[in-house]
Amino acid sequence: MKNLAAELNFGTLRGFGPLGLEGKPDASGAMGVFSTFISSAIGLITIIAIIWFVFVFIMGAIGIISSGGDKQAMESARKKITSGAIGLVVVIVGMFVIQLIGRIIGIPEILNITKMFNVIAPSTP
Repeated sequence: MKNLAAELNFGTLRGFGPLGLEGKPDASGAMGVFSTFISSAIGLITIIAIIWFVFVFIMGAIGIISSGGDKQAMESARKKITSGAIGLVVVIVGMFVIQLIGRIIGIPEILNITKMFNVIAPSTP
């Protein structure tokens, strides 16, 4: 009996590469990899916050629709929507506050880790 998996030709299987950093000019060193990682993490957290807000908003809307005139159920659903909106605003305002703090202390590119470290500890030639 032949090994069927050995006869199949899947071609070249490729993933995303080393951390998905191919072609990025600043990803050659450790600082570039760290900067790309932090930037991706901030973007991912923002996307998760937006998805969570949409989920909480839909659940609150369903709660309002299904409350049937019950004031407690209506208030609970309204609180869900309010807390979801507050959480989304906190995430977005947090990014602006970090940028403002960076400008005040003299690091205008505080969310760009590579530039931030170059301002803090400039490389000596």
